[in-house]
Amino acid sequence: MAKKRAREADGTSGAAGKMVEDSESSDDDDFDMVNVDFEWFNFTEIDFHGTKSLIRQLFDVDSTLFDVSALADLILSQPTIGSTVKVNGEESDPYAFLTALNLHEHREKKPVVELTKYITEKAKTNEALAQVPELLSSGKQVGLVLSERLINMPSEISPPMYGMLIDEIEAAVGDKEPYEFSHYLIISKTYHEIESTLDVEERKRKKGKQDATLFYFHPEDEVLQKHAVAYGSYPFTKIDEAIADSKRAFQEMGVMPRGSMILIEASKFADAARAVKEYLSAPS
Repeated sequence: MAKKRAREADGTSGAAGKMVEDSESSDDDDFDMVNVDFEWFNFTEIDFHGTKSLIRQLFDVDSTLFDVSALADLILSQPTIGSTVKVNGEESDPYAFLTALNLHEHREKKPVVELTKYITEKAKTNEALAQVPELLSSGKQVGLVLSERLINMPSEISPPMYGMLIDEIEAAVGDKEPYEFSHYLIISKTYHEIESTLDVEERKRKKGKQDATLFYFHPEDEVLQKHAVAYGSYPFTKIDEAIADSKRAFQEMGVMPRGSMILIEASKFADAARAVKEYLSAPS
């Protein structure tokens, strides 16, 4: 299948044609400009392993609680809802993906049963997410938005993905397919920096003085939250402080990831996507 939407170099289409990573030269270092063409595709069978890897990254240590293969198969079973992003043509592995699953429509399928149970339990750990369990048990059509990308992918790929998803869902509803959602529930990740448990004798780690500043793996989440009826983070089931040390990003700080949920009413989802585009789109 051809690419879903070519990104024009002049920036006149819904997404720019090229994203350029460049660094200015200095007296001390010289950097080369790197040109990268991103292409958007529908899901195909070739994306199975890449999608699995990105799902594992999204759910972090808790990905072992799910049948990730079955979840990837379910995503690939609706190829025209959502996108993959690639740089080496359709036959290559995806570097990013975004999709929406109807939790009510698939409520009897194993991966959705597992996910719904997990989401419900995690939402109960944060009062800010109190609406989520009630909504999931109400029988309403909730679209579960799953989105992940490789760590070094530019955030500017996100706006076109959301824009395409909205167009595709609108077309699917027009064809009487089950995508007329009442809400969208976005699963994502945040993290805190915490003092490392390494070199304890040298630095005498002080418990209870962890940096509570919240950071976003996906910058668009901060924008999406402004349009949400509920949002919040939750601890991973299998997380521990050793995980934070293994993800150490700074000399004396570890990275403690947390799961995140953002609940948006369907009537406000398009506005949220437009806000993401305004915030993240590459300049023309």
